[in-house]
Amino acid sequence: MPVELTRPVELTRKEFLGTLAASLVVPVAMPAQTSGGRILIAVAHPDDEYACAATTYRLVRELGWVADQVVITNGEGGYRYSALAETVYGKPLSSARDNLIAIRKEETLRAGTILGIRHHTFLDQKDLGFASDPATADAGYWDRAKVVESLRSILSRGDYDVVFALLPTAATHAHHRAAALLTLEAAAKLGEEQRPLILGVEARSRAWDPLLYEDAAPVLEFDRTASFGYHGTLDYQIVVNWLIAEYKSQGLFQKDCGKHDVEQFWELSRSSRATRTLAALQAHLRVPVNSNAAR
Repeated sequence: MPVELTRPVELTRKEFLGTLAASLVVPVAMPAQTSGGRILIAVAHPDDEYACAATTYRLVRELGWVADQVVITNGEGGYRYSALAETVYGKPLSSARDNLIAIRKEETLRAGTILGIRHHTFLDQKDLGFASDPATADAGYWDRAKVVESLRSILSRGDYDVVFALLPTAATHAHHRAAALLTLEAAAKLGEEQRPLILGVEARSRAWDPLLYEDAAPVLEFDRTASFGYHGTLDYQIVVNWLIAEYKSQGLFQKDCGKHDVEQFWELSRSSRATRTLAALQAHLRVPVNSNAAR
């Protein structure tokens, strides 16, 4: 087995002094970094990770967690709004959906770089889209047994603490529901101590009426508008907008910039391990970000 070697880090004098100064001033509102958390994002399409983008960035980029992503379909069903990107990619997209397959994977990888995703797995199921109502999208043509076994294998190998899937409400895209339910089915095949916390996520606006899922309120919420940086002038919407911009083949998606200000999570599974993980996440995500901390 090849061994990956890491070169010693060599700092310039300026970098060294900056590091030293940073070590002397600890933002009181920020929890200590952790390196133990492992996340799997399990979604139906490229760009579905949008719903948990700010939370993922917070955990991975700022708190030292590790995140992987599995995408069930190729996402070629999103061809209807891709015409705007045809000049960018130099090929027909809205009339030749097969051209989207490679492009949407490339977009997913670039978006993953922003969030700090370590590894992507594509299960290459077809995305035949929907006629008019996404809640009625057919997932019956997916190789269900292959998807469940792939998810079970990924969960087993990755030993994840938490899985983010899109909340499987009756009104959401049926592929989103199928992805969440198949993930739950795969996780059920694991032992009690290996079974991760599975959270259903939905990006929402505070202006909307509160949402209950199966009569339950969300167990977690992350504020995309939480401020940080110089004089608190930055927020996590910037990160979310970076991600949206990577998906140029999805023209209508670009209009979601700034549309949702919170990411809310509902508990879809419970185990002894899940209970511990939920407590850790609640501690990490409810701590307000120090608006005066320069990063």
